[in-house]
Amino acid sequence: MSVLICGSLAYDTIMVFPGHFKNEILPDKVHILNVAFLVPQMRREFGGCAGNIAYNLSMLGGSALPMGTVGKDFAPYAAWMDGKGIVRTHLKEVPDSFTAQAYIVTDLDDNQITAFHPGAMNFAHTQAIPNKGITLGSVSPDGRDGMLLHAREFAEAGIPFVFDPGQGLPMFGGDELKQFIELASYVAVNDYESEMLMARTGWTLGEIAQRVDALIVTRGAQGSHIHAKGKLHEIPCAKAESLADPTGCGDAYRGGLLYGISQGMEWDTAGRVASLMGAIKIERPGTQNHKVTPESFRARFKHEFRYDPA
Repeated sequence: MSVLICGSLAYDTIMVFPGHFKNEILPDKVHILNVAFLVPQMRREFGGCAGNIAYNLSMLGGSALPMGTVGKDFAPYAAWMDGKGIVRTHLKEVPDSFTAQAYIVTDLDDNQITAFHPGAMNFAHTQAIPNKGITLGSVSPDGRDGMLLHAREFAEAGIPFVFDPGQGLPMFGGDELKQFIELASYVAVNDYESEMLMARTGWTLGEIAQRVDALIVTRGAQGSHIHAKGKLHEIPCAKAESLADPTGCGDAYRGGLLYGISQGMEWDTAGRVASLMGAIKIERPGTQNHKVTPESFRARFKHEFRYDPA
């Protein structure tokens, strides 16, 4: 069962400032702000929602097909994907653009200053959903026009898909979000995004859930809720061995969720697969540095939840 994951592929450059922003930024001088930070720690990670979700789904043994637009600087990321066995046939290079990039500076209080360059992501609408070989899809954060187009194309092709707006949600008004929900088979948001979704559409969670096969709301350390067919499935948060970095946990959860859906799992099990993938991710820094095999995942699932996910 091939899963087409439409979304961003990006480089994340993460820097650590060994101090506190509040001591460097003077509130009464913000109108002439000119601040420089020495950042002795820096790392560059492969990221973007489509890349992260595909990475997690592939580790579980799913057939992940990320689809997105990348730039002239994509070669190192391409080599990484090839080494992980992730198919790149649905990636399109935009020669005169850079791959989307996030530059993130974090201080000792975990405050962040981020600059994001969308680059090639703005050309997502130049790709169309393939007509054959796709049985499940995802519309994740991407270029605005691309997200609108791909949702329509999935629906027209009769391919069930997850609407996963993430940080792209503020780009859309209430009517557009209603259209996404009406077209989608599943909606996946975190608790903050669920509040924004309700505010912009004027619909309650119950009214949103009535329009899709399942509404998934992640709630951090409180686990997640899956609303499906009038029933609420309360999914516990899986135990993590360490808490290294929460970045990318939502994408790991979605990789597990897509795997569960593609395998026809019951919602209680699919949610737990997703929850455990999030826990495994948080144990390592970065979004694609954690590792698991289908066999080791199954063993850990049985230990965590006391039954076999298969």
